[in-house]
Amino acid sequence: MSLWLALALLVSVSGCSLLEVKLESGVEPLTQEQLNMRLFSREFSYRFYTQVETTADMIAANTDDKQVIANTLMWKINAEQNVQRAIFQAAPVAAMVDTWVFTEQMHQFFATGNGSQAFGEQQQFAIDASRALADQFAKTIKGFINNSRFERNYEFVKQYVAANPINDFSFSRVSAFDEWLSYSNINEFEAVTTFGTMPEVMSDMSDRMAMTTEQMPKILGWKAELYALYAEVGPEDIEIALNNMSETAKRFQTLMENSPEMMHQLAADLRVELTPLVNELSLVADDKLAQLSKEREAVSLMIVTERQAIAEIIASERAAAMQELDVLSAKTVDLVFEKVIVTIKSVILYVILFLLVVFFAPLGLGVWLGKRMGYKSALETVKAAASTSADTNFTKQSNSD
Repeated sequence: MSLWLALALLVSVSGCSLLEVKLESGVEPLTQEQLNMRLFSREFSYRFYTQVETTADMIAANTDDKQVIANTLMWKINAEQNVQRAIFQAAPVAAMVDTWVFTEQMHQFFATGNGSQAFGEQQQFAIDASRALADQFAKTIKGFINNSRFERNYEFVKQYVAANPINDFSFSRVSAFDEWLSYSNINEFEAVTTFGTMPEVMSDMSDRMAMTTEQMPKILGWKAELYALYAEVGPEDIEIALNNMSETAKRFQTLMENSPEMMHQLAADLRVELTPLVNELSLVADDKLAQLSKEREAVSLMIVTERQAIAEIIASERAAAMQELDVLSAKTVDLVFEKVIVTIKSVILYVILFLLVVFFAPLGLGVWLGKRMGYKSALETVKAAASTSADTNFTKQSNSD
């Protein structure tokens, strides 16, 4: 009855338009293109895992070379971890670009890079598998973006792979999304405007958890195989060791059950035999502790003595420095006074010369000029008198004639 009443109340409330509740988060959903990118990337991850694992297992099954087998394990471990990081980025565009770049980097690594000799005679299998994955990803991308965008993005992928190759089987790399934004002249704040609505975010988290749960046991198993391979311990060795431990435990348990008196006697004998050893160890330890205490006191005394010696040295050096400073100050004062006296003498000499030039030079010049002018005047007077006398004599001579 209560169930029917609850259902009736629910139907009545849902049918009343006045009590209709709408939950709007204000979050912008992903576009259809972004949803397609995310869906395709997640589907491609399963193809990637299958292709890499199948090829690596085939190579490992056809060789006895330990290094080649180790390379197949590292390929599966690091390739799948890197493709997970690339695909499960929050922004679908970033996931698409970075996954595309990683597939091309992996092909370049096996075809012409540092991994071109990783699998010996079976190298072509890895090249073909990585090439097929890269082509498949590019082909699918080309299906939902136009040709101009595809060519522009493919040109970026080629440039980025050439400038940032994978160097070893650790597949260490950084996301290419930031470089793609710069290449496409897109502001990083405008590149990702939304992560989707709440259902889309929850679906993304669910995919991540499912993928991690599925891949983690396999990756841990491959890491264990890689460790066992380098440690030269095979599954048979582990099984034999476990069987031996089990047999030993069973025998010990049987011995304990069937011979309790012998075990008690063995314990008593061990106690008797070990007591002198324990006492001797205690005496040696006490002796060493006493010796350590004496050495500690000697070290403390030596430290105090060294500190006192250092203090005395510093005090004597300080006194010597003060004496040298006093001598230097006295010499400096004497030198300064000598220079001041020389400067004063020079100034007095220059003042005397200045007075001679300013006052006595014009006076002497005036006296000299006066004497010069008087001499010229007397000379002209004499000449005039002589001329007058000559004229007079000439006149008298003419009259007498």
